[in-house]
Amino acid sequence: MNWLEFPDATQQTDALANSVASRLAAAIESRGRAVLAVSGGKSPIPLFKLLSEMAIDWARVTVTLVDERFVPPGHADSNAGLVREHLLKNRAAPARFVPLVRAGADIDAEVTAANREFAAPDVAILGMGEDGHTASLFPGAPELAAGLDPANPTPILAVTPQTAPHRRVTLSYAALLQAGSLILAIQGAGKRAVLEAASSGPDDARPISHLLAQDKVPLDVYWSA
Repeated sequence: MNWLEFPDATQQTDALANSVASRLAAAIESRGRAVLAVSGGKSPIPLFKLLSEMAIDWARVTVTLVDERFVPPGHADSNAGLVREHLLKNRAAPARFVPLVRAGADIDAEVTAANREFAAPDVAILGMGEDGHTASLFPGAPELAAGLDPANPTPILAVTPQTAPHRRVTLSYAALLQAGSLILAIQGAGKRAVLEAASSGPDDARPISHLLAQDKVPLDVYWSA
């Protein structure tokens, strides 16, 4: 784990956007295309807005999600809606978008379709909850063992959180281990304390701990007060 600390969210977001742009450019130069997986919720909106203005060869970038709530595309809680509204515009408008949920009617069919389209991300940007969940790998979820199985051959699965609304569709831990690089963006003393507690070793009670303990994929943590 590589820890990067910033005095405020603005400087954190600026540094994160520049790092993502550099990594995407490197992937495009190396193999002609790049895949960026982003997290939803309100926290990434400033990053999305900044990235949308950056001079990246967006026509060669595929954008997808780390996880998604199982809701119709027009629902207020749709992560895809946030990506379309705040990222896929301005210079980023030419990017190809691959949502994890297309209709929100049949979760098994959606997961099957998402697995067919899965491409390992060059960069995956993660968040973390106060309970130590990342992506939609929630502690206590019935599907957590499968989600955290590093040998799981299925990169995307359905999850039923016990402490959050909506069923979810999420990249598994095994899928995240296929990424070129992982970035965890968090803010505040509370989440820093959660992360520090999770750093003691893999613990299903804090799913983020599995990513902190692995040494297969570089993980950068961007933290601000």
